[in-house]
This record gives sequence, structure tokens and C-alpha cells, in this order.
Amino acid sequence: MMKQLTKAEEQIMQIMWDLELCTVKEIIEKFPEPKPAYNTVSTIVRILEDKKFVDHQTYGKGYKYFPLVEKSSYSNQSLHKLMDGYFGGSFKSMVSFFVQKNDVNIKELESIMKEINMSEEDKSDTTN
Repeated sequence: MMKQLTKAEEQIMQIMWDLELCTVKEIIEKFPEPKPAYNTVSTIVRILEDKKFVDHQTYGKGYKYFPLVEKSSYSNQSLHKLMDGYFGGSFKSMVSFFVQKNDVNIKELESIMKEINMSEEDKSDTTN
């Protein structure tokens, strides 16, 4: 089970997943104004390294960082944590909550169900 990220760590990971290989300066450039301080971002990147979410390679006199955890793996784990924590592990309860609260229309719901069914089929294909 991978560690959970704080909101700030997750924000930086989202940028790193987009950039794939980047310096702290390049991460900061992707932030909206007012941009965070260099030391703040640098510290969070080091924490992400300690948590084994990112690693670095030496690049000239500095470092370029890259994600070790795939976005899909983290998203999947976060979704399961949400489902377990708030919906008793029931995917059906979670979907029905979002449908009721977010006024999801039939087309969107069918699209979601189609995607879920396709990913379930993909999983069963790999087990044969």
C-alpha cells in the first residue's frame, strides 16, 4: 500500500506526471500566480523522494526529477480509499452518491458504466 499524499504533494505530483522529467524551476513555472517559493517546492519534492514517489538524476549542477509512481496507480488507490472510507467499500453506493449530488445525466452514466465494463473485461483477459 503506497503512502497518501498531502494536498500540496499531490499538486506537485500532478505537474510532474505531466512533465515526466523536470527541475524544481520547471515545476514552479506550471503553478498559477502567485507562484510558490523555490524552497517550498524543493522541500516538497524532497519529501516526495523520501516517500518513494519521485527520484532524480543529476543534470549539470542540478537535478531533474521524475515520477516513480504512475498516475493511474495513485488514482486507483485514492479511489479505493475514498470508496472504503466513505461508502463502506461499495462502488454502487459511491456512484449513486455522485449521481444524486452532481446531477449526472443518463448519457454520462452510460459512458461511465461502459468504461467500467471495458476495464473489467481487460482484467479478466489478463488472468486467462
